[in-house]
Amino acid sequence: MHLYSFSTHNRMTTRRHQSVTLLQATQESPMLARLSELSKDSIARLKAVEAMIPAVLRSAVTAGPIDGSNWCLIVNSNAAAAKIRQLLPAMEAHLRTKGWQISAIRLKVQIPSGR
Repeated sequence: MHLYSFSTHNRMTTRRHQSVTLLQATQESPMLARLSELSKDSIARLKAVEAMIPAVLRSAVTAGPIDGSNWCLIVNSNAAAAKIRQLLPAMEAHLRTKGWQISAIRLKVQIPSGR
């Protein structure tokens, strides 16, 4: 048993000094795996409603965090948020038809730095 403990300790010590890929880190950490899953889901939701967003505004919108049945879209200006806000009921309904449990989509204006 002592040898096993030493071996486990050795792997843990060695692991601290080795770099790991993001994929390896998410596979080894349930919390990172869950965050990765939520990120992929958020991006998939945005792709599902992308056609509903006017072409000139698509680059102003990015997928944001998911909190239960609420989803956040991040927009880069108040003007874009005002237009997107009008589309939210249709987006929510569309996502529900695609199987997502959406109770609300909220918007967060995050103006890029340097403006």
